[in-house]
Amino acid sequence: MTTITLIRHGQANTAARDEHSYDQLSALGHQQAQWLGEHLRDTQEPVMRVYAGSLRRHLETAAGMGLVPEVDPRLNELSYFGMAQIAADVHGLKHPEDREGFAAHMPRLFDLWQNDQLPGAPETFADFENRTRAALADIAAGQGPALVVTSGGVIGMVMQQVMGLSMQTMAHACLAIMNTSLHQVHPVAGTPILVQFNAVPHLDRPDRRYARTHL
Repeated sequence: MTTITLIRHGQANTAARDEHSYDQLSALGHQQAQWLGEHLRDTQEPVMRVYAGSLRRHLETAAGMGLVPEVDPRLNELSYFGMAQIAADVHGLKHPEDREGFAAHMPRLFDLWQNDQLPGAPETFADFENRTRAALADIAAGQGPALVVTSGGVIGMVMQQVMGLSMQTMAHACLAIMNTSLHQVHPVAGTPILVQFNAVPHLDRPDRRYARTHL
């Protein structure tokens, strides 16, 4: 078992209302990735292996950091927009328009998803949980520290598995995750422990505070 640092992708298309439109970095997202790459090089963080999901925003983030990852689709995000549409059609759960709306919407959506109440969902909760667990187990079994460029839902699921979070707490944790933030899982006595959450050292400067984004 080894140390794994999970990185959420840079800011994507915040005006999007579907998966395809969302899956590209904004100009700020590219800048966030570049700053994070510079920070890791300046601090000489030990990185032996790099992984990323196959989504465009994952690969653009890794490229902006100056990294060439091994691509693993198991690290891809859950289909939030697709599930939100089903929840709206079947349960009348309106799609949120702002971050405050997401704080109420996401726990309710995740609860419906976990209880198999989203008919025709692109992926079941159990399948998402299993693929996330399998991907992280395979990475943890490798030699040396690893970086993983992925999305907030995957990071939230890892935290849920490591810390035993409730569904509501997991949803709220997902909402807190900033773009290009760092989250580290470290093995202690053979057990993975969350030792870092939502760190943005590359944005810890007064002139970069504006770049601390969540959507």
